Amino acid sequence: MTENDLDALAGRLRDHPSIRSKLGIARATRALGLSAASDGRPGDDAAALPRDGGFDLLAGEGFIPAFIEDDPWFAGWCAVMVNLSDIAAMGGRSAAVVDQVWAPSAEAAAPLLQGLRDASAAYGVPLVGGHTNLSAPALGLAASVFGKAQRLITSFHAAPGDLLIAAVDHRGSYRNFDNFCAALDAPPDRLRRDLDLLPTLAEDELTRAGKDISQGGIIGTALMLAECSSVGIDIDLTALVPPPGIAAERWLRSFPSFGFLLSVAPENANAVCARFCARGIDACAIGRVTDGSAVTLGDGLESALFWDHAQTPYLDLGACHA
Repeated sequence: MTENDLDALAGRLRDHPSIRSKLGIARATRALGLSAASDGRPGDDAAALPRDGGFDLLAGEGFIPAFIEDDPWFAGWCAVMVNLSDIAAMGGRSAAVVDQVWAPSAEAAAPLLQGLRDASAAYGVPLVGGHTNLSAPALGLAASVFGKAQRLITSFHAAPGDLLIAAVDHRGSYRNFDNFCAALDAPPDRLRRDLDLLPTLAEDELTRAGKDISQGGIIGTALMLAECSSVGIDIDLTALVPPPGIAAERWLRSFPSFGFLLSVAPENANAVCARFCARGIDACAIGRVTDGSAVTLGDGLESALFWDHAQTPYLDLGACHA
């Protein structure tokens, strides 16, 4: 790619709604008076609260109306799936999910509730209650999860010199929007064992830093990881291998059902990738953590700036690195 091509790609990604939407986090945390130094360390995939022998983990997800209206059953499924992914991304194992549902009627709520129930059964994590309102003007959904971890994977410990590993299950397809789902046809045992890879990596001290690939995709998640750790990240587009038939630009912004970015010391990279690959999950180094604050896209010859979080904060959580 020419320098102009890379600049144009970086600009399109920077301006995409899935990337821009995360800027709302900064507005919310400022209104709540939160920073990376607050209890639970906002900016991570889940709040980590120290306890004897480890950490309690709390996370939650809410869903935009258009997503729910497009596919209520899938929205219910995702409410469980993405919460469990957040706990795994922290090196934890999920214990229970609580849901919050709004609907005009029981009939309207039925597919959404069935999706919650089906995902709970598939992943083996119970729904233990929540809040239901059947007199709302439209469907609404949020869910929260509780988990535990012995050792943490956090957003705050990526270090210059680390390799950035993307571990993503390619055995799926797009369900709607830029949501790439590899979970619906997978056996429950596989879903559960795949998520357990993350806490095992933490407990074996093969990685301390990483994030679940969320809304904003690989590129947006890399930016959040870089800002929280007060580092830069160079992404090598020649190392990025999307599933067949998917353009690199779309893959960079896609939200996979199973996807994690891990910042790993070079001497541990092969061992980390091997564990994912042994379970049929694509895992490879797609970049490197650097000094500074720039997240860049390159092809080995040219490089383009995607975002400089020192110049333009993304999460804006204050001095994050610790």
